[in-house]
Amino acid sequence: MIPVSPPYSDAWAGFCGNDWQNSINVRDFIQHNYTPYEGDEAFLAPATPATTALWQKVMEGIRQENATHAPVDFDLNVATTITAHGPGYIDKEREKVVGLQTDKPLKRALHPYGGINMIRSSV
Repeated sequence: MIPVSPPYSDAWAGFCGNDWQNSINVRDFIQHNYTPYEGDEAFLAPATPATTALWQKVMEGIRQENATHAPVDFDLNVATTITAHGPGYIDKEREKVVGLQTDKPLKRALHPYGGINMIRSSV
């Protein structure tokens, strides 16, 4: 059993399997504790007004991209990594979860195979 401090000593109660308790073994944990959901979408709640408003803002950019057949924006200065850009928002006041890949909606991060200098020289 994995040694656990008192506030979380029962955190794993009810989970099955053995290998994952003694070593890092995600496969064992999933195989012993996964139950497929075979129902329908009836449990889902409708979109909130905030979600609908955020999606409408995103769709404005998508309509622009569809009309021009070009991305709204590129970041030509940063070769992207998981932490290359600061937090991005669609509408900071309405958002509950923040997680845009770049610092603005629909801004494309570049993963240059030839390096950032190749990107700069192509512009």
